[in-house]
Amino acid sequence: MRVINYLYFLAICVAFFFAFNIFFISEVRSATIVDRIIAVVNDDIITLTELNQLFKPYADKIRAYEYSPEKETKMLFKVREDVINQIIEQKLADQEIKRNKIVVGEKEIDNTIESVKKASFYSDEELGEALDKEGLSIEEYRKRIKEQKLRAKLVNIEVKSKIVITKEDINSYYEDNIESYIGKKKYHLRNIIMKVNTLASEADKLEIQNKMLEILNKLKGGAPFEVMASTYSESPSANDGGDLGWFRIDELSEQLQKKIKEMKAGEFTSVIDTELGYQIFFVQDVVRASGKSLEEASPEIQEKLYYKIVNKKYQTWLKELKERSYIKIIR
Repeated sequence: MRVINYLYFLAICVAFFFAFNIFFISEVRSATIVDRIIAVVNDDIITLTELNQLFKPYADKIRAYEYSPEKETKMLFKVREDVINQIIEQKLADQEIKRNKIVVGEKEIDNTIESVKKASFYSDEELGEALDKEGLSIEEYRKRIKEQKLRAKLVNIEVKSKIVITKEDINSYYEDNIESYIGKKKYHLRNIIMKVNTLASEADKLEIQNKMLEILNKLKGGAPFEVMASTYSESPSANDGGDLGWFRIDELSEQLQKKIKEMKAGEFTSVIDTELGYQIFFVQDVVRASGKSLEEASPEIQEKLYYKIVNKKYQTWLKELKERSYIKIIR
């Protein structure tokens, strides 16, 4: 009887052991599915939960557009890859921050928050309300500011401190972009127009064109443009001598830009076949808006070059950092 009882007890223990293991394995597998490792970055890992938290807002926006299933899948895959790469870069930056022993004090965070409040005319209560709308607590906001300032200090150490912009760089940029600094031209235009009915025959069009050619010949013979416009033009501005006002070249149609761009004050075009009819344009005057000298433009150019170089050098630094790091994405 004792042997039977012992065997019975042993069978229960074995059954319990297997049941516990099956339950434990099932739980582990379930946890793996919910929060598995999707990437390793040196000594850090990126989990599925971490990825999903950042990926979800982008995914929701894409799904809201109701693209075709194929396009939606393609876009979701692309954004997911971008988010993974973004997290990898954040991990690498955080590791470099730790390696360089970069710190941000609470006072620095306080000062940044005060600056934000001052710029936005926020009280403490109003800032809290604004953060609530973004789904952020003040603690989360302080953490975000700290991360931003830590990474800004890292960029200062690794990139910005190594940038030197010379006078030659500034002079070269000024010369290469001279049109942006000498001021844009403006043209005072007049026109003579004879309209062409959309249902007009080719013979009617030719007759109107010949009339415009006669006007052109009179202009070439010295007839005042204003007088010819007042006499022959079919424009509402005819009584004002065809006065159209002032225009920058980029405000004109492409067809007119080609004609007007190189013209000088006192010159007129040939007869132009336009959508409105046959026209002749007269450049009454040309002025150039006041520009900036090299000395005046230097601070602006230096800032442009600085941020252009910063971005380029940062990308180079980040690429090199990735190359010397252990990064494995687990598909």
